[in-house]
Amino acid sequence: MAGEPSLPVPQEPSKNWQHYDLWRRVIELLAEIPAYFQSTISVSGVNATELYSFGAVLGLTIEQEVVRTLNRLKPQWDLTGEYADYRFVRQPQTFPDVLLTTSRSRASAILGIELKSWYLLSKEGEPSFRFTVTPAVCATQDLLVIVPWALSSVLSGNPIVFTPFVTSAHYMAEYRNYWWRYLRKAAKNSEIQSPSRASFYPASRDEISDKAVEDKGKNFGRIARLGIMDNYIHSFENEDLLGLSVGTWRRFFKEKVASEIIEDNGEE
Repeated sequence: MAGEPSLPVPQEPSKNWQHYDLWRRVIELLAEIPAYFQSTISVSGVNATELYSFGAVLGLTIEQEVVRTLNRLKPQWDLTGEYADYRFVRQPQTFPDVLLTTSRSRASAILGIELKSWYLLSKEGEPSFRFTVTPAVCATQDLLVIVPWALSSVLSGNPIVFTPFVTSAHYMAEYRNYWWRYLRKAAKNSEIQSPSRASFYPASRDEISDKAVEDKGKNFGRIARLGIMDNYIHSFENEDLLGLSVGTWRRFFKEKVASEIIEDNGEE
């Protein structure tokens, strides 16, 4: 296509950045979260028909516990005590969800993490959240992290998490816009409106989201549909849960829920 810009590629901070080694250690620890994750939550008595709505609610708690895990692992990302006053702080009202900072002040933030949970048995079979922040609010060191989870006994037990998807938040925002404009197969207006002013670590009332001019299906920002995560998402189809694959459990619950809905409606 004439005039089409280059495909966005992931970028990372300069190796000369004073916090580069810290940034690398945080990424390495995120990959190891399943080995360190601990939850005090114990769940029992969930019915198949309640499964999907329950997963959405519990996902918020999973995100909070991932942050607590990162702070508990501070000796592994702050090897020398240089960051003694720093910790990961949740700020769910704006982007990013989590800041590595000395306080709730954005001025002292070193990096941010947009943290999302993904319930592996959700009926969509993929992360369903929308990521709409404009690239201009994403610092090079900011990360988008998606943490898959399930219950240890499928319908009961403690939450367990799996290897997260970790990528540059700025890259994902740029690629999302590129895909919307140039790669999706839709003969519609592909224009995107961006905030006139945007800066790193915005306040909760700041306008920070890009918006598609034409999006009747409300699909703008559905990053699981961009293709970037396809291999990652598909890798969980055969993940074992109590001797059955995640894909098998999903199909079972869809059929179970459908049959109960028919029964409740009095249909045969």
